[in-house]
Amino acid sequence: MRHFGQLSPAVRQRLFHREPVEFTAASPAGVLAAALGATLYSPATRPRLADDVLKQVAAGVVSMVVCLEDSIDDAEVPAAEENLVRQFADLDARAAAGAEPPLLFIRVREPAQIPDLARRFGESIRRVSGFVLPKFTEERGTPFLEALTAAEAASGQRLFAMPVLESPELLHLETRRQALAGIAATVDKYRDRVLALRLGVTDFCSAYGLRRSPDMTAYDVQIVAAVIADVVNVLGRADGTGYTVTGPVWEYFRLQERMFKPQLRRSPFMEGRADELRTALIEHDLDGLLREIELDRANGLTGKTCIHPSHVLPVHALSVVSHEEFSDAQDILRPERGGGGVLRSAYTNKMNEVKPHRAWAERTLLRADAFGVAREDVGFVELLTAGHSAS
Repeated sequence: MRHFGQLSPAVRQRLFHREPVEFTAASPAGVLAAALGATLYSPATRPRLADDVLKQVAAGVVSMVVCLEDSIDDAEVPAAEENLVRQFADLDARAAAGAEPPLLFIRVREPAQIPDLARRFGESIRRVSGFVLPKFTEERGTPFLEALTAAEAASGQRLFAMPVLESPELLHLETRRQALAGIAATVDKYRDRVLALRLGVTDFCSAYGLRRSPDMTAYDVQIVAAVIADVVNVLGRADGTGYTVTGPVWEYFRLQERMFKPQLRRSPFMEGRADELRTALIEHDLDGLLREIELDRANGLTGKTCIHPSHVLPVHALSVVSHEEFSDAQDILRPERGGGGVLRSAYTNKMNEVKPHRAWAERTLLRADAFGVAREDVGFVELLTAGHSAS
């Protein structure tokens, strides 16, 4: 699989200075973590789940979570588990015939579900990349990770964990420091199994009876922004101790009455079909999503949880490395720059400091592998337009 694989080779060649690389579910953890992109959630109760999954692959999705937790009623869990077993057997058979699914993760409720499902899947467990662990804390997280380790040993299948950080202990100021330290100690024991940490911002808002409007990002809700900052501070460091932390869910996808003027400026959209695309994005409240994606990256987050297919392409388009970013990263990481120093960028609009910007440059090249590097005259508008044309 590869990002933008739904586009024709000719279109990719026109858009990319360097195309996204191909990867598989067996690729190294660092590659997969960087390539998660827009991780699309789906309830495990969907009767045509296998069809839905493969349909999303054709639209550019590379990672999905099938949910047995908050997205379904408590009474639906047994039937949802049975449905999962059937649907993954179907996916396995179709994958053998050439219909490769995306990276698939299962969001469970309790630790015991992990080895139980792994056993019931049989050979189709090879289509499972891992499990999403809800409301993760030191106390709750250890049994989940022990269950995942046992399931991996019993099945012979590499299984990753994606803990969700969403508990009240993490939100409340008086318990946050201890909660973060406990989470860090727990995931460090299982570092090789932890692919990424996910933020449950909806649960954070729920603890205070809050819900952000489509005109506001998670960073406009100060309580939430403070938690994100502290999570990245403790768990997202670039010194080799950190983890990939993914961006929060954007929960809007229907038409709403707008209170504020659109945030999406008009000038990049002035040519041809792009102006129609701008109108469509604004009408579906995706201008707020675009702003939040940029703020995610500025605050150290990679990828994003998504609950609607219309969010996938904007996340991926804004994950593509610009030609200017790529040029700066390459300059900073040249072997002859190992001693440090300061140099003017090739675009002559900034100074690149070799030592302070090294970690940024390394992360940028990982993103370049996963999402590609745009040609010098290509921006996110062209990427969005090409993606919409292909869908």
